[in-house]
Amino acid sequence: MQPDKLSSETNAYESALSEQPTAEDYVLRLFVTGSTPRSARAIQNLRAICDEQLSGHYDLEIVDIYQHPEQAKPEQVVVMPTLIKSLPLPVRRIIGDLSNQQRLLAGLDIVHRSAGHPEPGRGR
Repeated sequence: MQPDKLSSETNAYESALSEQPTAEDYVLRLFVTGSTPRSARAIQNLRAICDEQLSGHYDLEIVDIYQHPEQAKPEQVVVMPTLIKSLPLPVRRIIGDLSNQQRLLAGLDIVHRSAGHPEPGRGR
């Protein structure tokens, strides 16, 4: 390999490593079972929290395991609905229809901005 090419690949690699998501960027996956009332409630509750607390700072993927059962196994999801927060670390799993807002905020390590106090475990 030529020195110039190696140098540019090294720079690109180092640049990619430095582009970590910020603490405000959330990566979420919600696993649901079709269009059941429980799944619909979980989607609605999660979207409301994300829009209110994380506006513009989240990536939400909703996975219907009836349509994509292969996606549940690698994540070891056996109960629906299940929400997985991949980023920011630590990874968290929340099971249920996500109707308990305080539990959801604590599980996601989201600072409740209207109260101005960090949720337990957030450390801000």
